[in-house]
Amino acid sequence: MNSPPKIVYITAGAGGMYCGSCIRDNALVAGLEKLGWDVMLLPLYTPIRVDEEDRSVDQVFFGGVNVYLQQKIPFFRWIPKFLDRWLDNPKLIRRVASGAVSVSAKELGSMTYSMVQGEDGFQKKEVKRLVHWLKEVVKPDLICLTNLLVGGSIPALKRELDIPVLVMLQGDDVFLDELEEPWRGQVLEAMSQLAARADGFITFSGFYRDHIAKVFGIPPEKFFITPLGLQTDGSEAVVASHETGGEGKTLGYFARLAPEKGFDLAVDAFLRLAAADSSIRFEAGGWLSEKDEAFVDAQREKIQRAGLGDRSAIHVSPDGNAKMEMLNRVDVFTVPARFIEPKGLSVLEAMACGLPVVVPDRGAYPEMIAGSGGGLLFEPESAEDLAAKISSLFADEPRCRELGDQAREWVLRANSREAMARATGDVFAKVLECSLPERDNQEG
Repeated sequence: MNSPPKIVYITAGAGGMYCGSCIRDNALVAGLEKLGWDVMLLPLYTPIRVDEEDRSVDQVFFGGVNVYLQQKIPFFRWIPKFLDRWLDNPKLIRRVASGAVSVSAKELGSMTYSMVQGEDGFQKKEVKRLVHWLKEVVKPDLICLTNLLVGGSIPALKRELDIPVLVMLQGDDVFLDELEEPWRGQVLEAMSQLAARADGFITFSGFYRDHIAKVFGIPPEKFFITPLGLQTDGSEAVVASHETGGEGKTLGYFARLAPEKGFDLAVDAFLRLAAADSSIRFEAGGWLSEKDEAFVDAQREKIQRAGLGDRSAIHVSPDGNAKMEMLNRVDVFTVPARFIEPKGLSVLEAMACGLPVVVPDRGAYPEMIAGSGGGLLFEPESAEDLAAKISSLFADEPRCRELGDQAREWVLRANSREAMARATGDVFAKVLECSLPERDNQEG
């Protein structure tokens, strides 16, 4: 029996934060392994944080501490290898990342530009170390990157390993749009040059494919579309609870507690709804960064001023079990993101739990609603229209349940971890011009 090709999937740790991309990448690798693929999940910057079994190796390249020091202090660009190994130790990085670390794109312009320059940037020795390790130790047949922002090593990988390099595009433009000039223009140009060297790109919707192709000047024929997927095992208890429970009117939100995700719009919609109906509650949760603490405090103050503190709860950085417990109390779900959402993983999680969703009419959301029939679209950035759409569902319980059932059926059929892994494996096989692993053929 021939061994399956060796795939290295390079993800990006988010400094101790539960990151949607990390969670998706981890689920993808677990699904690919189940189908018989030989996949290594390799983190950059920091170890990843996920709410299920961590599939990544306990090794970090481009360690966040080391990268920062190399950017700011020239001495660290030349230190001996044993000091590099100490600075890149996952335990050290976890300790540093567990504190309040700012990840604002506005503060990272010069470092981002240096990183995408690769061998011409301040972190060039990190490029050399990664490429050497992959070439001499791992010897992969294909490399897949979690985004183009980590693509500074693409030219060296292509030159030294001579293998296909694929890139997932799942929000690069969101980070890019936060950069200030002159960094935004310089980073955009460098990333466009990197895009020309990659062998292909994977996105999760036709909308985002067309959008990001214009941003980086990527030809349409270099794109593959695969479903966004997730592990659905933990959702059954939530579904069962809703089936046995009575009529409820709790609005839910789960995403970063940040203005970009529209948390304040969700709060404003709740205030409108609660003013007209004393039975309506609000449950919210998600990661809170230091830079957004004042913003969230202002939202709490709005709720308190309206006398609604006893009808709302905001859960900061809950783990996976606490998240499911929160969703168990939710009847309609929203993430009214202000940016063009490339994937919408938390919305997909809610749909897997049988919850109808109300989301902005832009980004990846219209395709999700059209494909599933599991929710409603509202006018972007309009708390008034968001509240109206939610109110229409609270007023019609049979319709609310019907949309939730359709949402869950769609996720189980088209957006499970297995569906995502199978479609991604098909892309790998096509690029490598190889057959699928035998286990995948047996299960198919």
